[in-house]
Amino acid sequence: MWNKMRKMNVKMNVISKRSLLALPAGLGLLLAGGVPAMAQTTPAPTLNSGDTAWMLISSVIVLMMTIPGLALYYGGLLRRKNILAMLMQCFFATALISVLWCVVGYSLAFTAGTGASAPFVGGFSRVMLTGTGLNGLSGTIPETVFAMFQCTFAIITPVLILGGPADRLKFSSSMIFLGIWLLVVYCPIAHMVWGPGGFLGAAGVLDFAGGTVVHINSAVAGLVAAIMVGKRSGYGRENMAPGDLGLTLTGAALLWVGWFGFNAGSALTSGGLAGMAMINTHLATSAAVVSWTLAEWIMKGKPSLLGAVSGAVSGLVAITPACGFVGVSGALVIGLAAGVVCYWGVTGFKGMFKYDDALDVWGVHGMGGILGAMLTGVFALNEVGGHAGAIEGNVHQLLLQAEGIVVTILYSGIGSFIILKLIDLTIGLRVSQDDEMEGLDIAQHGEVLQHLG
Repeated sequence: MWNKMRKMNVKMNVISKRSLLALPAGLGLLLAGGVPAMAQTTPAPTLNSGDTAWMLISSVIVLMMTIPGLALYYGGLLRRKNILAMLMQCFFATALISVLWCVVGYSLAFTAGTGASAPFVGGFSRVMLTGTGLNGLSGTIPETVFAMFQCTFAIITPVLILGGPADRLKFSSSMIFLGIWLLVVYCPIAHMVWGPGGFLGAAGVLDFAGGTVVHINSAVAGLVAAIMVGKRSGYGRENMAPGDLGLTLTGAALLWVGWFGFNAGSALTSGGLAGMAMINTHLATSAAVVSWTLAEWIMKGKPSLLGAVSGAVSGLVAITPACGFVGVSGALVIGLAAGVVCYWGVTGFKGMFKYDDALDVWGVHGMGGILGAMLTGVFALNEVGGHAGAIEGNVHQLLLQAEGIVVTILYSGIGSFIILKLIDLTIGLRVSQDDEMEGLDIAQHGEVLQHLG
């Protein structure tokens, strides 16, 4: 994002110089040579300690979203015999993806590419974070801090996928898939939307903090994985109620808090835009809790803790692409809509197509991400993020948002299918039926969450 801003500044500077040279010869040369040097060149970026402190904090709390946040949220939703296995998947994946990100992932996502591939994937100039250095800057913060902040996004996005095929996926296969998926799917999508020269970003697709890059991207992969691995044994016949809703509530609360770093941190400064993203995030999440709970209360006769928690996550997802582009009223509408749409996504939509998405990755992250991306195109305000949406007369923004959604769905869907198929043909994706019945905690890890008695 900062690289794009620097490019825009350089481009404007070049245009101003060209304008001077287009003036009558004497006047043009006088102005070109007579104005102070600082008026002719873009000032070099300087370190801002306030921005840096905010981004360091944001990086920490976004990391907290995965461990322990998402680990506890996902783990509590599973049957007790599989909780520890999910905790292990989230914890190990955090470490694995961090290594891959620092070695090559950051470079592929956030450096300029070369040749025909440049709009789709970055280059190798930052392999092993070469060139970041102690004093290297990305905007007003150290580039190492920017790389770390983006690392936390790169961690949670693949881990979200695990909710789709949960309860029946081999540990070895899941980690191989996430590692390959990070480099082959996530990094190109991140580059296309946020990287220098990325074609979706250049086209005008708006995604402030990851509606397409994170949520739609991971949800499509999670749905593909759930379908390819197959339904859980006993699905639709046996009781598969969550094993520990206390863990789920704790994880969801950590996600809610960490999401302020996720969304407000994406401003990359500690100024007014971060403040707007933060209040929008909180309001939309609160509104989604209310709307999901009311919808469930009306449809089922009782409000549930699981419903309220799911509503919170749906609101967080839907506001993610919009938080730095819309006003407070837009955030309220997005949150209210997210609770209702995502409730239908995990009940009506899932029931219609009969797939076994164990933790409703598609119903919440997929449908919430799509809703948020499209409503960004409706409620975006010039005075907030510098882009007008349909509410200000720019209906074309809706087409751009749809383009970003379609490209992400197609690329993630096809890429995920190919990776999963190759793994299935080699080492297999699914545990044996006996291991599934025994539980992944014992079968895959030789441990249990708690020893009772």
